[in-house]
Amino acid sequence: MTKVIGVRFRQAGKIYYFSPGMYDDIVVGQHVIVETARGVEYGNVVLGIREIEDECVIQPLKAVIRVATEEDDEKEAINREKEKEAFKICLEKIKKHNLDMKLIHVEYTFDNNKVLFYFTADGRIDFRELVKDLASVFRTRIELRQIGVRDEAKLMGGIGVCGRPLCCATYMPEFVPVSIKMAKDQNLSLNPTKISGVCGRLMCCLNNENETYAELTNNLPNVGDVVTTPEKMKGEVSSVSVLRQTVKVIVSLDNDEKEIREYNVSDLRFKARRKYNGNDKINDKELKALEELEKKEGNAHINDD
Repeated sequence: MTKVIGVRFRQAGKIYYFSPGMYDDIVVGQHVIVETARGVEYGNVVLGIREIEDECVIQPLKAVIRVATEEDDEKEAINREKEKEAFKICLEKIKKHNLDMKLIHVEYTFDNNKVLFYFTADGRIDFRELVKDLASVFRTRIELRQIGVRDEAKLMGGIGVCGRPLCCATYMPEFVPVSIKMAKDQNLSLNPTKISGVCGRLMCCLNNENETYAELTNNLPNVGDVVTTPEKMKGEVSSVSVLRQTVKVIVSLDNDEKEIREYNVSDLRFKARRKYNGNDKINDKELKALEELEKKEGNAHINDD
């Protein structure tokens, strides 16, 4: 077993393990100074001291350099102000070099050993001259990172269609895989504009209830399936309610009239649900739009290292 603490460097960033070293009294909420692949960094303790299995830790595990002092807190605040000035300078340099790129965020390492500039662009950008120009201004190592639109939303934050702050910017340390099938299983509108987030990609929250919906859906017949009702009548499924676990069935009466009746799924007999193939009940126009949306998925994400 290895004794560790969990440290986060962004509000919704990944949690990294460090050894508490000689600081056995570290508690959640404190700030610490640690050494990372990017250099010395200022992080927030989000997991208190605990023991975990050795195989869960990437060795060698670096120890906390020190608990942040008031001077460290002041230096971190100064770095945040310097980032604002660096952002303005970089915008001017981008305009000067006439580069087709959008600057998103600037980040100083705690020891000022490196300045990172995050940007988005439609294609590859030759920013070698820009790097030289920035290096001459800041007199330190310069790194430009091209990120995807999901990462842009995570860094900048915003309000989602639900009226709440974006999930990725508040609590999600990593992006979760999402697909059109999740929207289909949850009976959501397959209009791309209604299942896309502010980043233009499929909403991450499609994954939140997917497991529950998948389990509940497996208990239901498909629309169009033939089922046997408690009255021993054969009928065709016209619609299903996943959450209520009810099924509406079109049955034929003795006078050749048809009637829609609602049953609990437990009262019906039917064959096991067939596997959804991804294209059921989707017209060509919707399918084309959804395919274009899915092609956009899989952008490169920020690496905190």
